[in-house]
Amino acid sequence: MMDNNQKRNLTFFTIGLIFMLSGIEYAVILPTIWRYLQILEAPPYFLGLGLSAFSLSGLLTGPIFGFWSDRCKTTKSIILFSNLFEIAGNFMYFIGYSKWLLLSSRLVAGVGAGAGSSIFGFLTQSTRPEERAGIFAAIMACRQAGLLVGPAFNLFLRLCDFKLGPFVVNKYTSPGIFMCLLWVLLQCVVLAMYWDVPPISSEGGAMMLEMKQEQNDDDGDEEAPLMQCSEESAHTYRAVNSNQPETSTSDETETALGATTVSDPFKNFSASREFLREEVVVLLTAQFITLFNQTALETMVTPLTQRYFGFGELGNSLMYGLCGVEVILGFFFVRWLSSKVADRVVLAVGLVICCTACVWSLVFLCNPRGGYEWELTAFIIGVFLQLLGLPFVAVSQVSLFSKVTAEKTQGFSQGVRRSVGGLATIMGPLWAGGLTNNLYIMLGMMLALLLLITVMTALSYERLVEPRAVQSADGSDSAG
Repeated sequence: MMDNNQKRNLTFFTIGLIFMLSGIEYAVILPTIWRYLQILEAPPYFLGLGLSAFSLSGLLTGPIFGFWSDRCKTTKSIILFSNLFEIAGNFMYFIGYSKWLLLSSRLVAGVGAGAGSSIFGFLTQSTRPEERAGIFAAIMACRQAGLLVGPAFNLFLRLCDFKLGPFVVNKYTSPGIFMCLLWVLLQCVVLAMYWDVPPISSEGGAMMLEMKQEQNDDDGDEEAPLMQCSEESAHTYRAVNSNQPETSTSDETETALGATTVSDPFKNFSASREFLREEVVVLLTAQFITLFNQTALETMVTPLTQRYFGFGELGNSLMYGLCGVEVILGFFFVRWLSSKVADRVVLAVGLVICCTACVWSLVFLCNPRGGYEWELTAFIIGVFLQLLGLPFVAVSQVSLFSKVTAEKTQGFSQGVRRSVGGLATIMGPLWAGGLTNNLYIMLGMMLALLLLITVMTALSYERLVEPRAVQSADGSDSAG
């Protein structure tokens, strides 16, 4: 019989596989979707629609899945349900038939991506604050690993040329059936290796409750503390077990009691009070700007390498492979660094690197001079710096966000955060796509956004800490 620690490790491994598959899906579909749409006689703007459709449905469903997981206290059933959309969407992509079916396929598959908010909520409640950034870094690295190995699958998928019943399997349709089969296999893995393990502090909550009950037995008033989920009981819990996030108390108390009724985590919940606090606004802004700049660069880099360096398919594939290796190494470096320094320090370092990269690109890439070798060197340095800063900002803002928002509604909060990111992944390519011939404007806007979030971070630096640290300083509870 496995203990909770073994179950937790297997569950984390399964979550890593989920994120890796999302990276593989992106990597095997992106290189062929444009030609696929051309065969189906789609106009050029359908490429943008197809790429944005996936982000749009994930943007809309993320908060819904997060709300669902917060209410029912389970993520396994949500993952199994959301994966059905991935399976259906990729099968629709395989069928093809028309440009509208292809567009719908990406819209349906994107619903499955919405479960990421539930997963991040689960990870928040299943990890200690001091280890959370490292866990998040490893999970994000899994997606980057998927992006890295995805092109390898394309090597044999492009050789497909046969019929499967009434369906044609070729290099354009094969990514759909391939991903469909991978998501079906993942369903089996989730069924066998995923557990909704209790929050890591439940045992501590049970011990506290026992002590509290004994104390009130002596005072002759034993019923009141057992029935309440008030602020008084929450503060009592924090005094006994200060290592745990402040806002998880009521859920843990009920788990310890074995109560037949589960409290509503959204009781007395206020979206404005939760998301319009200074530190939360800063982190949501960081999420938007990071993904906006990342997707804008991804859109810009292929036309840029073709124009200045004559890169073809092989050159770009090699470049993306090296970029993927750098990002993965960056995530694991941040995983190590986060155990040594505070999240806000990691965030500040990442923003400085990103600003430096943007300034370098403005100076050396917008109007390249000095010959092919120097231009290529300047390009490589610019891309290296851009990718170097990405893991610092991505991991630190996710980790901080999980600590400054209420733990009991973490699924919904992570859904809101991912929706903000989804909006950025839609707007980034749209912004960059029309400005590939005017890099000064495109990179100038990216630098302005980076300077904005850097100033916001500097002004709010004292608030970018765990709520209990703020409380110990001013006696207030900033977790909402």
